[in-house]
Amino acid sequence: MAPDPKPTTKKRKAPRDDGPAEDTPAFLAPTETLEMLTDDEGADDAASDDGEVDEFPEIDAESDSEDEDFFEGSEEDEEDGENADSDDSMDRDIFPKPKTIISDITGQPKRVYPEIEPEYDSDSSTEETQNRVGNVPMHWYDELPHVGYDMDGKMVLRPARGDELDKFLQTVDDPSSWTSAFDKTAQMDKPLSAEELDIIRRLYANEVPDAGYDPYEPMTEWFTGKGKEEVMPISSAPEPKRRWVPSKWEKQKVMKIVRAIRQGRIVPSKPKTTSKLEFYAIWNEPSTSQAPPLPAPKPRLPTNSESYNPPEEYLPTDAERAEWEALDREDRERDYLPKKYPSLRLVPAYDQFIQERFSRQLDLYLAPRIQRVKLNIDPNTLIPKLPSPQSLRPFPNYKSLKFAHAGRARSISVSADGAWVVSGDESGVVSLWEVNVGREVKRWKFQGKIGALEWCPRTDVSYFVVGTEETLHFVVPPNLPSSVLLATQNLLAPTSLPPAPETPSPVKWATPPTSSWSPDNIILTVQLPPSSGLTKQISWHRRGDYMATVSSAGTQGGVWMHQITRRHSQAPFKKIRGSVQLVLFHPLKPHFFVATQQYVRIYNLSEQKLLKTLMPGIKWISSMDVHPSGDHLIVGGYDRKLCWFDLELSDKPYKVLRYHTRAIRSLAFHPTYPLFASSSDDGAIQVFHSRVYNDLMTDPLIVPLKILRGHTVKEGLGVLEVKWCARQPWLVSGGADGTVGLWCS
Repeated sequence: MAPDPKPTTKKRKAPRDDGPAEDTPAFLAPTETLEMLTDDEGADDAASDDGEVDEFPEIDAESDSEDEDFFEGSEEDEEDGENADSDDSMDRDIFPKPKTIISDITGQPKRVYPEIEPEYDSDSSTEETQNRVGNVPMHWYDELPHVGYDMDGKMVLRPARGDELDKFLQTVDDPSSWTSAFDKTAQMDKPLSAEELDIIRRLYANEVPDAGYDPYEPMTEWFTGKGKEEVMPISSAPEPKRRWVPSKWEKQKVMKIVRAIRQGRIVPSKPKTTSKLEFYAIWNEPSTSQAPPLPAPKPRLPTNSESYNPPEEYLPTDAERAEWEALDREDRERDYLPKKYPSLRLVPAYDQFIQERFSRQLDLYLAPRIQRVKLNIDPNTLIPKLPSPQSLRPFPNYKSLKFAHAGRARSISVSADGAWVVSGDESGVVSLWEVNVGREVKRWKFQGKIGALEWCPRTDVSYFVVGTEETLHFVVPPNLPSSVLLATQNLLAPTSLPPAPETPSPVKWATPPTSSWSPDNIILTVQLPPSSGLTKQISWHRRGDYMATVSSAGTQGGVWMHQITRRHSQAPFKKIRGSVQLVLFHPLKPHFFVATQQYVRIYNLSEQKLLKTLMPGIKWISSMDVHPSGDHLIVGGYDRKLCWFDLELSDKPYKVLRYHTRAIRSLAFHPTYPLFASSSDDGAIQVFHSRVYNDLMTDPLIVPLKILRGHTVKEGLGVLEVKWCARQPWLVSGGADGTVGLWCS
């Protein structure tokens, strides 16, 4: 900006500016309007000023320098004494008083101003905000850790804010904390300046916010007064004739309306005059469409037993009095005992008066205010129409055979033809017995506890697998036909072993020499990795070549998958979330069900990916079985829930059944009949009819048929496992009491 050749006021040097003036935020501007010229404004803009507003004096940051030009135009200031005096008074009002000292360098006197100490509660117009998001809704940043971005594009983190207690303590410690306001852009409290507080005070007092505005200033006469009169009209054109001549068109319209009124086609509105007075009740409520409130319930009327002189038949005997006193207050039929007095003046004060008044107040307080329409529905119509169990036969309904073990019969399995049953207990004894007569054919003794038993589903061979501690034993039953025995031996102990896999497995397969083969010896042994624990489940694929086992400990969730023909074992999971409880093969598709404590995951073995996760809502899953069609799954838990899943419908249960009073231990679908059974620690076996239709629009039919009771609950455990016979509607169950029962239809 070009200097003024004739300055009339005293000026200071402009202080150094570290940044452009445009960086000052708009909301920090002072209340007063000051006119300050910048470098972009030229001399013409300065000349356009009328001279009535002086430049705002600025503080010089270099006041202690030895520049001799600290004051500009000193000679001119001496000539204009009046302006200098006014500026000196402004300096005294705005700036602190300087000190005159002798410079150590030049030896000349100089004026030194004290340093300015900016405080936080000073004018906030000089503060520079960091947030540069602009005028955008700040609720966009509610879920984010920052509140915006600064000039360099970096995130401005959200300042920490205390709770309501911290705010209250701050108001106690700092009395001036109420003079701050919350800044949405900076997300923090900013102190209000004196001008802003004055504006707030004026708004509360219904005054003009601007302190410099005078509502009573004298009016400026712009068009009146001497020399300001307007002598020329707006237009000098002659006034038209139509301004004083009546319009004939308007006359025709008025006459048309007059003729219509005379003929009666237009009836003017007449004022309503009511000669009859209207009366209304002062306390009348406005009409409403709602039903009136129900009246308060009336108190019960006294009976003969409450009389002071009741009949003899109402007086209680000594036995009835003792029985009434022995009962609790809630269980008594009446709150009083009838008493007889010879006269009314001998009746004492009523001791239950306060209690009855309180009960009456409760009756009035809790009385219904709205009348509810009662639905007259027959409860029998709410029960679903289910077929009779007699029409759903056959199903097991009585115990036919019973076989006893020394310990808990934890594991049982039925052969593929349904003629043999193998059962094992916790003492290491495995028994083979015939279904038709219950005769024990063979008994094996193993080291340790029997964790699982499962018969191979193939019909051309016959053997079963026994799971113990870290070992799987392949056992061939006796009395087999020669062709079946030869095929079983060639499968389990072939003459030429298959080639070893490329990746070695920690699971070892071992076969004894041919000379030692006998019904008492084990033909094949699979040694699981050390620290695998007890094998708690064995699950076969429908073709009988693959077998999955679940151990109680070990890596990869304790799940191992074994292929009989290749004599190879592998872990399908490198890492699995949760503790694996059960596994199952899909009967038709290459799918694999894995049940953890709370979820059931379905994997595609061919594509090696997770298909879906079922959420039964059970705290701890204990058992699981899949329907022979492969479209339905039942899951049981220790919290007594039985969940039926429609795999094509949803990942939530289609139906939840709660028929057992204690934990569910085992579930099993029948391979051919529409039946499934569940066993529990309450010692009962629930048999259900489960018909699944080919029409996807028809829901499955689930009907409870029979409750089988024949096992004794021992040490809190009941029926541990149930299995179906493949060709008959017969059920085999093993319990904690050591008995194995056969239930027939």
